[in-house]
Amino acid sequence: MGTAAAAAAAAAAGEGARSPSPAAVSLGLGVAVVSSLVNGSTFVLQKKGIVRAKRRGTSYLTDIVWWAGTIAMAVGQIGNFLAYTAVPTVLVTPLGALGVPFGSILASYLLKEKLNILGKLGCLLSCAGSVVLIIHSPKSESVTTQAELEEKLTNPVFVGYLCIVLLMLLLLIFWIAPAHGPTNIMVYISICSLLGSFTVPSTKGIGLAAQDIFHNNPSSQRALCLCLVLLAVLGCSIIVQFRYINKALECFDSSVFGAIYYVVFTTLVLLASAILFREWSNVGLVDFLGMACGFTTVSVGIVLIQVFKEFNFNLGEMNKSNMKTD
Repeated sequence: MGTAAAAAAAAAAGEGARSPSPAAVSLGLGVAVVSSLVNGSTFVLQKKGIVRAKRRGTSYLTDIVWWAGTIAMAVGQIGNFLAYTAVPTVLVTPLGALGVPFGSILASYLLKEKLNILGKLGCLLSCAGSVVLIIHSPKSESVTTQAELEEKLTNPVFVGYLCIVLLMLLLLIFWIAPAHGPTNIMVYISICSLLGSFTVPSTKGIGLAAQDIFHNNPSSQRALCLCLVLLAVLGCSIIVQFRYINKALECFDSSVFGAIYYVVFTTLVLLASAILFREWSNVGLVDFLGMACGFTTVSVGIVLIQVFKEFNFNLGEMNKSNMKTD
């Protein structure tokens, strides 16, 4: 009897933390990497479209480059959706770091924004940190069924977190943004990042609920209702994010916005995912420290890309300085 009970417990534990197949992980990672690169181009293309429209004295809605960036954003989000259904959230979200150096390189050509030697080093660090994140991130899912998802969504801790996020969003959108949004980049970034607490969990939840919609059982109706609710939440949050991203691009440098947005957005999404899906429960101490170091490396790389971008610092200047010293 003891052996049978142990086996049952082991089986239950296995169901609660399903490990995707290596093929699914590879596919999810590939889609996540491509999506991050596509997303990295969206801010640059939209900014380019806004600049072109201002020169002509027309709305950016009439500019083809802006629409190219918007379509790229949609393609990137679809790719993220596919990746979230294949691998854990904490494995997909940090890979958005790859879009920051790609966007910075693209901005140096399309928008003539500076990218000196420190920026190039930051690009390298961002990519290296992303690899470390991939190596140490959890490879198992803690929520694998609709019933588990419904239980997590009604968890008092997660509900409390969502209430705090909603309150902060209301304050930012209706009181702080109208007065300080055009002069303080953190206002628009905070709005878009806080909305990530809805978009990413909703995307992941839609993928889980969709698994039961086409089954002929009593739970399929519940799954359909849950999927529709999550789709409504996802749609509203994306529309609001889209509005404030474009407001930010009208007022601020696209590379600076993209870099700060990545760090804040990733931090809040990982927090929301940790509360809802509890994927961190399957991460050991070594992997946790590895992910912390990887995220720190990525953040340092992003700071090097953006904070020192106005410095006239390159290898030629270093060589001249060394020659004068000699």
